[in-house]
Amino acid sequence: MSAATPGPGVNGAEGTAGTVGEGDTLELRTADAFTDELVHVLTQELQQGATQQQDEAQGGDFIELIACDRPSTPAAGRGPDLLDGLAEWGPVSTGEGPFQLVPVRVERDLPLVAQWMNDPAVAAFWELAGPESATADHLRAQLDGDGRSIPCLGVLGGVPMSYWEVYRADLDPVARHYPARPHDTGLHLLIGRVADRGRGIGTDLLRRVADHVLDHRPSCTRVVAEPDLRNTASVAAFLGAGFRLTREIELPGKRAGLMIRDRALRGLL
Repeated sequence: MSAATPGPGVNGAEGTAGTVGEGDTLELRTADAFTDELVHVLTQELQQGATQQQDEAQGGDFIELIACDRPSTPAAGRGPDLLDGLAEWGPVSTGEGPFQLVPVRVERDLPLVAQWMNDPAVAAFWELAGPESATADHLRAQLDGDGRSIPCLGVLGGVPMSYWEVYRADLDPVARHYPARPHDTGLHLLIGRVADRGRGIGTDLLRRVADHVLDHRPSCTRVVAEPDLRNTASVAAFLGAGFRLTREIELPGKRAGLMIRDRALRGLL
């Protein structure tokens, strides 16, 4: 599946299209249970093979633990690194704590990502609700590809709370729908934890991650996104993060807004 199909953009970040209902408490507890299990499994892995790094990771902080568990980018035999070593970019500072993009590992992260995909607020736009196999197929299509799209967990303050796809928009089918430039880099995002929705966190993270891309990809002059125009929360989040709505485009399954954050304008927007 292409990174631009269905091309969700950001879902549930600002609390409009991502509004949560009566089952929020149960969903939050379930997601937290997956988070606890994820951190526990990762800690066990590191105890077996990374004692020195584990000693440096005080309190089991996820970002510190993952630092010695990051896969190389790209995988052996893939060819050129199309996203400039994303796995090695490290964290950025936010008002909520350090934030880091951690490339997904299906065997470790699938239960959590699938749980998020089955949240009705997310499923309305990502269209991956159902058995874990649906999410697994979506992830593996990227992980087994040529490296043009990298699925990641967004880890904030040591806790996985969002799912991201960072992709080469100029190499993606979305490039057929707008005048793409070489190295245009795209973002998809969903806020998984219910407690992190509706508080402006999505907007803040979009700005910081877009600038993180520009800082680590010198050949990239623009970060792009194509949220569904029905997802007004998504569009608002991108606008608040310094993206410009440049045009409307027709993509498979949706009418999207082409959002662009320009390197040249990042200090002004």
